Amino acid sequence: MSNTIDRTLDAAKERTNAALSKTKETVSAAPEAIKTASQQALNDPKAAKNSFLQTPWMAAALPFINGGLAGMTATTVIQPIDMVKVRLQLAGEGAKTGPRPSPLQVTREIIASGKVRDLYTGLSAGLLRQAVYTTARLGFFDTFMQALTTRAKANGNSIGFKERAAAGLSAGGLAAMIGNPADLALIRMQSDGLKPAAERANYKSVIDALLRISRSEGIYALWAGAYPTVVRAMALNFGQLAFFSEAKTQLKKRTELGARTQTFGASAVAGFFASFFSLPFDFVKTRLQKQTRGKDGVVPYRGMVDCFAKVAREEGVLRFYRGFGTYYVRIAPHA
Repeated sequence: MSNTIDRTLDAAKERTNAALSKTKETVSAAPEAIKTASQQALNDPKAAKNSFLQTPWMAAALPFINGGLAGMTATTVIQPIDMVKVRLQLAGEGAKTGPRPSPLQVTREIIASGKVRDLYTGLSAGLLRQAVYTTARLGFFDTFMQALTTRAKANGNSIGFKERAAAGLSAGGLAAMIGNPADLALIRMQSDGLKPAAERANYKSVIDALLRISRSEGIYALWAGAYPTVVRAMALNFGQLAFFSEAKTQLKKRTELGARTQTFGASAVAGFFASFFSLPFDFVKTRLQKQTRGKDGVVPYRGMVDCFAKVAREEGVLRFYRGFGTYYVRIAPHA
């Protein structure tokens, strides 16, 4: 019995010593491996970069990263246009014969009541929204398209308009739910200046807005207007992604235009259809996300359907398309 225990202990000791020796060899070789990798990166940085970008996790993350950066860049450029768009949608609320300001008049009013920088009110919320929404939207779309392309090739087919539309609708709806809190904060920050000075929230940033709204109205208030936001996103993506892909395919097949011209042309086409399909839902989304309970505890609109009905009845059906030109200019860079 004693001999058996001794043999077992000796065997365990040998395995432990072997493991320790192997660990020491690995640790001692690590600096040399790092040095070799660093030297290779210095000698051929392009190959090192390509090797890094081709790693499985980076390949999966790139569509999301590229989408987010593209959306945030576009938002920084068009934020003043978005500010004007929101103010146009809120002008004359509840009155069929209310004011009908032009985009130029709204811009002048914003500057006259404050400063040029006020056109960028809510930029932090806009950037967060793009970081979340656009990153997810384009990432999901790319992922869905890859899956659909693989399946189509396996069946000996090619991707068509139907598949692009399905991928765009699904990607838009999923991303909109994720990004709704940032979207709501953006509308609240942009509409805050319409209130009397004593009633303004004067949000310092998107984080401040999200925290104060969730504390005063509850966490679920951050998803106010989620239904029209999701429908808007699906309509927007149906126009943007599906029509962009289809327009670019047709331009490439039927014209001799250069690659850059084809991209700009496809963006213009996609931007128009995206604006046409989504503007009514964007209008309702803005109204629902801007509203807060009055002193009687009642909100102007009970939901998406109620907002559509009241606006159509009190302000006219064409009110849903007010500011179409401004909206198109805002949407086109994202297409």
